[in-house]
Amino acid sequence: MAKIQAIRGMNDILPEQTPVWQFVESTVRRVLAQYGYQEIRMPIVEQTDLFKRSIGEVTDIVEKEMYTFEDRNGDSLTLRPEGTAGCVRAAEEHGLLFNQTRRLWYTGPMFRHERPQKGRYRQFHQIGVECFGMNGPDIDAELLILTARLWKELGLAEHTRLEINSIGTSESRRVYRSALVDYLGQFKADLDADSQRRLESNPLRILDSKDPSTRKILENAPSLDDYLDEESREHFERLKALLEAAGVNYSVNPALVRGLDYYGKTVFEWITDSLGAQGTVCAGGRYDGLVEQLGGKPTFAVGFAMGLERLILLLETLELVPEHVNSNADVYVTAMGEGALAPALVLAEQLRAALPERVIVSHCGGGSFKSQMKKADRSGARYAVILGENEVANGTAGLKPLRADEPQAEIAQDKLADTLAAALAN
Repeated sequence: MAKIQAIRGMNDILPEQTPVWQFVESTVRRVLAQYGYQEIRMPIVEQTDLFKRSIGEVTDIVEKEMYTFEDRNGDSLTLRPEGTAGCVRAAEEHGLLFNQTRRLWYTGPMFRHERPQKGRYRQFHQIGVECFGMNGPDIDAELLILTARLWKELGLAEHTRLEINSIGTSESRRVYRSALVDYLGQFKADLDADSQRRLESNPLRILDSKDPSTRKILENAPSLDDYLDEESREHFERLKALLEAAGVNYSVNPALVRGLDYYGKTVFEWITDSLGAQGTVCAGGRYDGLVEQLGGKPTFAVGFAMGLERLILLLETLELVPEHVNSNADVYVTAMGEGALAPALVLAEQLRAALPERVIVSHCGGGSFKSQMKKADRSGARYAVILGENEVANGTAGLKPLRADEPQAEIAQDKLADTLAAALAN
């Protein structure tokens, strides 16, 4: 009988890989807590209409990429392709937005049926941040300052750069869209196939086309900046001033647009040049009209999302994963002989109580001294605690350094936790 394998593009994350995931997730969680952001958790399945109404029916996501199915009641349901719409739905449904400001974040799997490639999968994981009820550019700036701090914490500050733009209001984009379509229509036959299709459905997405011939045509295209309304222009100028005051470097990219219909005014991307074409590691912007679009009252909103697979790939590519992240243990407790089994388990439990921040692994399954020490070494632990029947009788334990050329020491069991605490602190 053939073995069942994982669905293409939906990957297992193995025990050897999870430590770096935990490192990134805990770092993000800590930074967000510093800024007062609260976690929200939403279901991965939503009504299909939620995404049609928020993302837009003529986007690639809705037309080609969503995992949509009918349940037993005949309702159309979709595995979430992104998190913002679900977060807005949950916040509105539970009354979190009425006359309030909110700073929220979430993490979890998203689903899109697209061609799997390095750092991009059909089930992928995102961390999303959403802010509601704040109109000024100061909250836009805070999100960018926050992400700049996160890159410093992860060691990525020198490997990421910020691009920003303003795409104005829906009305200013409507006027610009008409001018852009008039211009590009003259060169329709010379555009790449995707851009020809987008010319009718979503022409602003043509601005970030990577096709060389299309890029050449775009050089003389009308500029969105020339069509910005005064409010959007002022908002953008104030944002730039705030970023400069905070020491956050940026560049303005007039061709930067977001692929989802609900964005307006500020849009941004954090980009790396270390992953080839898959260079965006975090992206977002303002979406002041989305809450109303989904049935709520008009609510100011801004947010971003970052893909964990791509972020982890970047850390691994640059060899920036801290050495301690890949270690499964700090201390490995061995038991030599039947008479040492129970005392070793008790001693390990005493060490866990005294050293709650440390990972204490007990050897189980028996074996010779040599085989137990091999497993201790493979665990990544810095120290092995060796307990035999003689040590049990004497109230001592052997303490053997595994990562330094130092002799084994004999330590009284009631002094062992203090000795380990001092040794592991160095």
